[in-house]
Amino acid sequence: MFVDAGCGEYLSEQPVKYSKVPNVICVLPGTSNRVIIVGAHFDRVSTSDGVADNWSGASLLPSLYESVKIEPRQHTYVFIGFTDEEQGLVGSRFYARNMTPEQRALTDAMINMDTLGLAPTEVWAHRSDKRLTRALISVAWSLKLPLSGVSFENVGSTDSESFRTRKMPSITIHSLTQKSEDAQILHTRKDKLSAVNLDDYYDTYHLLAVYLGYLDHFFDEPETAAAH
Repeated sequence: MFVDAGCGEYLSEQPVKYSKVPNVICVLPGTSNRVIIVGAHFDRVSTSDGVADNWSGASLLPSLYESVKIEPRQHTYVFIGFTDEEQGLVGSRFYARNMTPEQRALTDAMINMDTLGLAPTEVWAHRSDKRLTRALISVAWSLKLPLSGVSFENVGSTDSESFRTRKMPSITIHSLTQKSEDAQILHTRKDKLSAVNLDDYYDTYHLLAVYLGYLDHFFDEPETAAAH
């Protein structure tokens, strides 16, 4: 899918220790050395088809690459499909752990997508960087798209934690609700295409596509102005 989207020259696989499957990395160069990472895991549990969790996130990576590459950009965007998230964030922890101190310092944001389309767009506000969350709220408001804050803790962890614990600003976009939990969709045979609301899924894609473009200039703004 990355190749079809036009990411050939800067497409690579990162072998991951303790995993048989590599991380898949597509780099979209910018004019500066500042970096925005966009990630989603592509593995699934054996008891599920894994459509919502998390092909919904992984399949958006090439589409978001296409949306960002249209315009010139300052940031270098690194799109990563993470392996073995379900085994304990194996792929994202390996990637973050192998970043140099300089690479961590140059990372302005890590945008994580995990389980989309079960409901309108949500953000894991409790664990997400406040400034990145404010920026997402601003974009959602300008587009008149729904956005709410819903905790992720009751279903486990997610790949943004590998970056947050290493002091890199991160945010997780998802669609988990009490309704989807009560329906026991995750990690079961119910996690199939029929569980995904395609209108909600498209709204999430639309929001993320604009958000990624907005972030390219967002960090140039004074933090007080951005908060306002």
